[in-house]
Amino acid sequence: MTDQIPQPDPDAPEWRNFYGRRAGKTMRPSQKSYLSEDLETLRPFGVTVEENPDRAPLDLSAVFGDARPVWLEIGFGGGEHMVHMAATYPEVGIIGCEPFINGVAMLLGKIRAAGVSNLAVHPGDVRELFDVLPEGSIARAFLNYPDPWPKRRHHRRRFVTQDHLLPLHRALAPGAEFRVATDIPDYMRQALDEVPKAGFVLEEHSGTAWKDWISTRYEKKALREGRLPDYATFRRV
Repeated sequence: MTDQIPQPDPDAPEWRNFYGRRAGKTMRPSQKSYLSEDLETLRPFGVTVEENPDRAPLDLSAVFGDARPVWLEIGFGGGEHMVHMAATYPEVGIIGCEPFINGVAMLLGKIRAAGVSNLAVHPGDVRELFDVLPEGSIARAFLNYPDPWPKRRHHRRRFVTQDHLLPLHRALAPGAEFRVATDIPDYMRQALDEVPKAGFVLEEHSGTAWKDWISTRYEKKALREGRLPDYATFRRV
C-alpha cells in the first residue's frame, strides 16, 4: 500500500529529516485495508509538490467543510492523542502529519473505532504542509514525543531548530499555543532555548501534563523505562 502514499519531490532541496523510519514491520491485513479504504478521503489534496507545484495556499474551510479553528499535530505516532483531542473538541478541525506509514495505519484504525470526523491526515513530512498553509491559519500545534536524535551530531535534525520553528511560527495565528511533550531532558533544554528565538514566549514548563492530555504509547514506554515526562507550553507572539 505504500506506493499510494505521496512521496517528496526528488528534485527538491535535500532536507535533514527530523523523523526516523518511513515504514516498519509488516502491517496486519486490517491496517492495509485502512490505508486503501480510508486514507484518500482523509488526506488534504494539494499538500505535495506533485499535486500543487505552484504551492498555492490550502483552503482549510474546504478541508473541514467550514471555517472552524484548525489545530496541527506534528508527528502523531500511533494517533492516540490526535483522536482523543478530536473527540474532546468536535468543534475544531485537526490536521496530523506523520511520515511513518505504520503509524498512519494505526491512526486510521483508531479513527474508525472512535467515529470522529473532524480530522485530516497528511502521510508525510509536515514541512510539505508548512509550504501551503495560509499564514496565521493554525490555532494550536502539538509536538508530542518527537524523535529525540540523542547523538549530539544529530541535534540539528530535531524539530526544535529554527529551520522548522520559523515555518511553524508563520503558520500559527498570533496568540496560538504550541505544546511540547518529551521524555528527553536535553530535547526539552533545546526547546526552551530555541522556541523563544523563533517568536514564542514560554507560558508554562513542568512535569504536570495538560488537563486534556492523554498518555500516549511513547509516554507509557518512557515511564516503563524510568524516564520522566516533561511538558512545555509556548505562545506565538
